[in-house]
Amino acid sequence: MMKPTMLLTLSVLLFAFTTYIIPSAFSQVPDLVKDTNGIPLRSDGRYYIRPALRGPGGGGVSPGETGNQTCPVTVLQHKSEVENGNGVKFEHYPNIGIIYEGVPLTISFGDIYGFCADSTKWVVVSDDFPGKWVGIGGAEDHPGKEIVSGLFDIQKYDDVAYKLVFTPVTGGSPGLSVDIGRRDDKNGRRLILAEEDERTYRVVFARVDDDGGINGIKSVV
Repeated sequence: MMKPTMLLTLSVLLFAFTTYIIPSAFSQVPDLVKDTNGIPLRSDGRYYIRPALRGPGGGGVSPGETGNQTCPVTVLQHKSEVENGNGVKFEHYPNIGIIYEGVPLTISFGDIYGFCADSTKWVVVSDDFPGKWVGIGGAEDHPGKEIVSGLFDIQKYDDVAYKLVFTPVTGGSPGLSVDIGRRDDKNGRRLILAEEDERTYRVVFARVDDDGGINGIKSVV
């Protein structure tokens, strides 16, 4: 029997396929998302998500622990600009190989050996933290919290940067899309839905040339 989290994911991806993928096949093809070398992102690649401006803006992202978590299921940005974090994977459904702007996709840290969460797939979590925040895994990894059903995508922010966007889906209908921003937390900067005074997190994607932390988690400090 499928887990409730898996059924929810499949229903959201089916919505994405019928709402975005099929119409785009009969209209103008969206632009490709490109890495820092100008090469289109691919679903079989791994990429560091870094701030568009190097320096005080910090480094890449990794799974980390917040609150009373005993498993690193919060997506945190490293405070140090020299830390790339963990590489992530992007994938449209169905998998079309290349990543396009504005088309719903899944984001994950890929396979991490011996990892304690249900998966490393990104989700949006709602609890008493100021702002809905980005975590990983499923409902069982966030007991007592709400997993917000919805879809991520990547959009162009300006000539040098992209932004991550989340669109909640309720009852099969999309809600208002919200940019991903950041908010400081004790162990790093959480990625959150920028619904209030948070600024959009301007990012670039750098291809991972090594294992990108695939066999372990890089601590967020």
